[in-house]
Amino acid sequence: MSGAVDLSGLKDRPQPPANPQPAATGGGLAPVVDVTEATFEAEVLERSMQVVVLVSLWSPRSDASVAFSRELDGLAAEGDGTWVLAKVDVDANMRIAQAFGVQGIPTVVAVAGGQPLADFQGVQPIDEVRGWLGQVLAATAGKLSGPPPAEGAEPELEDPRFVAAEDALAEGDLDGAEAAYQAILDAEPANKEALAALRQVRFLARVQTVAPDAVAAASADPANVDAQLAAADALLYTQQPDEAFTLLIAAIKRYVGDDKTTVRTRLLELFELFDPADPIVVAARRKLASALY
Repeated sequence: MSGAVDLSGLKDRPQPPANPQPAATGGGLAPVVDVTEATFEAEVLERSMQVVVLVSLWSPRSDASVAFSRELDGLAAEGDGTWVLAKVDVDANMRIAQAFGVQGIPTVVAVAGGQPLADFQGVQPIDEVRGWLGQVLAATAGKLSGPPPAEGAEPELEDPRFVAAEDALAEGDLDGAEAAYQAILDAEPANKEALAALRQVRFLARVQTVAPDAVAAASADPANVDAQLAAADALLYTQQPDEAFTLLIAAIKRYVGDDKTTVRTRLLELFELFDPADPIVVAARRKLASALY
């Protein structure tokens, strides 16, 4: 459903007096919230910038959806505020149901970053829902800002090593940023945050030398390995990962020997810039396996 539903029409609705909501958990968020058209923007769109929001569209006229809604309440309690269950009575909030294109009750939609990502319709076994939710959470890991701190919690102090690296990056000093992240890894080889940042910085440094016509050059000279690598970097830098991966996989099919190995190695490096559960990466890995075997 990603990008297929326009929820903008539900923004900026008049706000009614606030209703009491379930208590916030240790993560600073209430795990379950009742949502209306008036509160949709704050409780779903804005909240989904922090954590995944499961929008449960139900009706008090449907005993099955009422019972299923209670099961989802229990699942949300397990989440302890790491994600939020937003419950919508469709009889009282038809515009929300229309915005999602709901055709049956119950319907559950996962929203992250202000956009619907996945959905299902009808009552499902709660264990299957738990597994489905796990996939959604894995796909969005590290891409949202996270729940706010609990009231009274001490704010976490920023690691000065990362601050120095980020400052260098903000100033355009890619060499300095790379050295700073490398120093963290030298001291802590298992630091995943530093490793991910170092990969990003090295990609940014490499893409600085890519010519503006790199994609056209690669198309004109498909036997040129370096041209294919540069074109893939250019596509990825302009937010076209699917096209970048497709280009390199096509090159892998054409090449043999060292050229094939070089392109495969670069493709795997590009995969590492993303969450392993990202659907684009998962699909590209399947295509790579097919191209190799």
